[in-house]
Order: sequence, then structure tokens, then C-alpha cells
Amino acid sequence: MELRGIRGPMGGQDLKGQGLGFSITGSGIPASSIITAVQQQDYSASVWLRRRDKLEHSQQKCIVIFALVCCFAVLVALIFSAVDVWGEDEDGITEENCSKNCRVVLVENIPEDISFLDNSTSHLPLSAGLYNLLDQAMRVVEIASPLWFLNSSDYESSFQPAARQGRALLSRLQGLKAKGIQLKISSGLSGNSSELGILAKHNAEVHYVNMTALTKGHLLSSFWVVDRRHFYIGSASMDWRSLATRKELGVLVYNCSCLALDLHRVFGLYWGLQYKDFIPSFWSKRLFALFNRDTPLELTLNNTKAQAYFSSSPDVFLPRDRSSDLEAISRVIQEAHHFIYISIIDYLPLLSSTAHRYWSRIDGLIREALILRKVRVRLLISCWEKTHPLTFNFIWSLRSLCMEQANCSLEAKFFNPRVQRDGSLQGINHNRFMVTDRAIYLGNLDWVGNEFTLNAGAGLVISQPEGIEERNSTVVEQLKAAFERDWFSRYTRSLQANKIPICNKHQINRRVPVKSTHLDNGPVPIRKGQQGNKPAPMRNSHKGNGQTPVKVRHHSDKQSKMNHQDLANGLVPNIDSHPERGRVTTSNHDNQQVPIKRNNRDNPMDPPNQSAESSGSREISNGSQ
Repeated sequence: MELRGIRGPMGGQDLKGQGLGFSITGSGIPASSIITAVQQQDYSASVWLRRRDKLEHSQQKCIVIFALVCCFAVLVALIFSAVDVWGEDEDGITEENCSKNCRVVLVENIPEDISFLDNSTSHLPLSAGLYNLLDQAMRVVEIASPLWFLNSSDYESSFQPAARQGRALLSRLQGLKAKGIQLKISSGLSGNSSELGILAKHNAEVHYVNMTALTKGHLLSSFWVVDRRHFYIGSASMDWRSLATRKELGVLVYNCSCLALDLHRVFGLYWGLQYKDFIPSFWSKRLFALFNRDTPLELTLNNTKAQAYFSSSPDVFLPRDRSSDLEAISRVIQEAHHFIYISIIDYLPLLSSTAHRYWSRIDGLIREALILRKVRVRLLISCWEKTHPLTFNFIWSLRSLCMEQANCSLEAKFFNPRVQRDGSLQGINHNRFMVTDRAIYLGNLDWVGNEFTLNAGAGLVISQPEGIEERNSTVVEQLKAAFERDWFSRYTRSLQANKIPICNKHQINRRVPVKSTHLDNGPVPIRKGQQGNKPAPMRNSHKGNGQTPVKVRHHSDKQSKMNHQDLANGLVPNIDSHPERGRVTTSNHDNQQVPIKRNNRDNPMDPPNQSAESSGSREISNGSQ
């Protein structure tokens, strides 16, 4: 069939196909040509549509990929911004170029009313050592301290001239601004004080760590890092009492950038946690430990070969490769061959998260050392107003292990402070260290169960092999000599079979009438045993035995009965005095026996979070002692 041409209104004029791309003439066009033209046009349109679909699909893929990349970048930034130390400058110090030839000096604060023999061990005064560190500073001083109470009152300074040391140290810290030296401070929220406000006005940067939100504990770390090259770590906090009325001990280490850089990273962790209410799941690489108990730093201390590393607590504050304080203490105890000397404020192997529970982490290691390895153990514990009554029972439990056991020796003494006229205590032994025949551990925490799980602290381990020439110059021997000086001094009392120390006797003298003359002269006799030095039960004999019981007036007889019933349920082990048995038993306690005042903190019936509270956290809670 032939397709005829179509004429328009203008006679023979051609009509262009509107939108078809071909024309129709008067003479006519074959249908095949028209179909071919239409097919070509359809093909071009389909190609264009396919290209447009591909372009749109590619754009969508790019958008999705870009969105995923952005989300990943934001996620990484959020993770590592939890501890923002990426911009921290470590002064070009690396593991390869850091200094390992170091000098170590022991520093102590000995209160004025404590005197030792003229030929006894003495060390650099703590205040002089801290001043010397400030003299060494050129760029930055970093300080972590649980307390900031350097300003003593006029009344305190009037009867304690040494209290002025705190004001002098505060003045030296304020003077860092004029020298162009940066002062950075990490402290707990409860450690906030007017001194920190004064230092902040002198260009000091102060970061607060909300330990209550993070672990329900306290920041108890006490150390200095100067220019990432020198450092101090010890028991003293930035409190005028640490420079005047308390017995403190620590170490200064000079020109030791390898160790100082590692301690700076512990400080950096606190620094990055300012006001945070969560603990990061990932820590920045800049916080990873450089050395630990498995790979300690090989260095020389006072020209003697040694190994060293830092530990910290609690476990949730441990970046990669950092050893915990409990791991460090365990290693030092397990590697001891001959003796273990421990000087600590509080020793109480109890956990009190829900109720009193035995905490065996350290106590069990001491028992193994005594029984299995025959290592001689000495415990020097502070005897002060907050010493928990159960402390004596746990010490008796340790001593009972060595009854009729050959080559088993555990000795315990309590360092008694001086009681002032106003009832305050002076000369409290604030030391927290352990020394063995091979190593030392110097830390910030007391040996109480909750201390290591809730509170933030740091520790230093230094080990030196035996057989070193001129061993008297080693830090191990120096710390051993300091322990033995305290151990044999006239300020310590042994835990005897028929007596217990009265650590808060000034409170008893003021509040509880006692018909006994022994309180003024020392420990109160519990009973006169007939077995020589065998332990006697920690209770008074009845009147029928011819003994006069110590009469103590209690505020509430009902509460007293509850307390002793609780003790009889297993909290207080009593040592059976039978001459042929040294077993541990529990028994009921009479209301009129041990004249130890159980206040709200020392009462076994107290809430769990207070009963096993250590000196450090109580110190922060009270603000001062």
C-alpha cells in the first residue's frame, strides 16, 4: 500500500513532521524509510535513558559511600576524643632516645616530735626535694594530688612552725608563671580547694576528674612529672600536714625521661577525663604503657643496673600494656626469696560492695609466702584513730599460721602517733611501700579491698638483682634501712598475745570513762594467759576468774548487743589459747570487753561503703585530719 503525500493548507508546500525528524513530500515517501527513522529515534532515546539511569545510580552509590566514610570518620573521632591527647607534645622523647641513666633519691618528712638515733638512716627532707624539682623545671610541671590544703591557718602555724612549709611551697608554685613554666594539675572534684583557685589565677591549668561518676571512688594518685624528665612519687599529698605533722616517704628520680614519659602518660589519662561521666571503651595510643611487669625498663639507678615500671588502679583505668597495682604487688611478693617488709597505713582484707566479704588477693599471697616458701614477713601498720578493729584479728589470723611451724616467721607492729594536747594526732606513719630482698613497691593506695577497685592510684616497682657490689647504694637497701629504723624505733608496739594496741585512745580518754591505768601507759590487757607467749582469746575473763573487767559505758546497749552478735557470726576470729592447738575460732563477745570506741566509721554494722573505707578516701571526705 502506498502512502500518499498530504498537502497542507498552502498547496504544494511540504509539511515537516512535528517532533518526528522526517518530512513528507508531495511525491510520497516509502513506509520503510519512515519506520527506520522512527526506530533510530527510539534507539537514541533508550540509550539516553539508560545512560541517565546509570548516572543516577552512580551518583547514589557515591552518596552512600561518602555518607559511610563520614560516619566512620565521626565514629573514630568520637572514640578517640574520649581522651583527647592527640595534640600532646612529648618533647620529641621516644623509647629510642629517652634517658636510662638515672639518679634516684629517697625523700622523707619526719615530724619534729619524732626523733631517731643519731646514727640511724636519714634522707633528704620532702620539702627540700620538691623545691629541687621546681628548680629543675624549664617548661612544664604536672602534678596529680588527692588533696590541696597547703595554706595552714594562723592558729595551726602558731603551734606548728613546720606548717609554714605548705605556704612556702604554694608560693613557689605561684612563681612558675613568672618563669614561663606551665603548671598542670589533675585533682578529684572533692579535692577542690581555695589553693587551686589561687593557682588557676596564676595561669595554672586545673583539670578535675569526677571519680564519683566514673567509679564511685576517689583520685588518690600522688606524683609529679617535670619536663617529662624528672618525677616524684610517694605517699605525700599537697597538704601542709604532709610537710609538717605526718611521716611521709617517696622517691625523686632525675634525668630519667624513659620512666618520666611513662608516668606522664598516666597523668595524661587523668587530664583527658576532665568532667567526663563515662569511661572510654578505647584509649588513645598516646596513653599506652611503655613498660610493665613483663617488659620492664632496663636502666641504671645510681650507676647500678635495675629494672622499673609503673602500675596503676583501678582496672577500668588501664590502657593497653599497663600493669595494675595488684599485679605489681603480686609479682613483688612472689619473687621474694628471703624477706618481705611492708609499711602501710591500713591493712584490711575485706570487700564491702554488698556485705563484708573476705578479700584474698594480697592476704593469700602473704600466706603462701609464709607457709610454702618460708619467707620472713614483717608488717608495720599505722595505729591511728581510724584503724579498723578487725585489723588486729586479721593479723592474729596470719600469726596463727606460724604456730609450731619451723622456719615460719610473721611479725607485726603498730606505729603509734603522738597525741597532742588538743586531742589531735601527730606523727601518723603515712608510708605506703613494700621492700623485699629483690625489689621495692612504692604506691598511693592502702591495702584494703575496695581501695584497688574504686580509687585511682599509681605505683612504682624497682627491682635490682642480688650480688651487686656496693649494694648499700641501691634503692632496695636504702628503703630496707628506712623500714628497719622505723621497726626498731621506740614509736612501735608489737602485737602481743595478751594485749591489743589502743589506736584511738585519745577519744576514749575524752568520751569513755575507763577504770584502768593501762590506757595511759600503752596497750590494754585483755587477759593474763597461762601459756607464756601463746595467743590468748581476745576477750576478758569473767569476774569469777579473779579478773577485773574494763568497764565501758555504751551509748546504746541494744546497738552494742547487735554489734557483738554480728561479730559472733563470723566477722571476728578469736585465737584459741589452748597450748596444743593454734586454731582460729569465733566466740561471743561480752559488752564490757575491748575498750575500743566504735564510731560510725569503725562499726561493723555500718553501711558497706564505709566500713572498709581506707585512710585516703576518708582523708578526702573529711578534708583534713
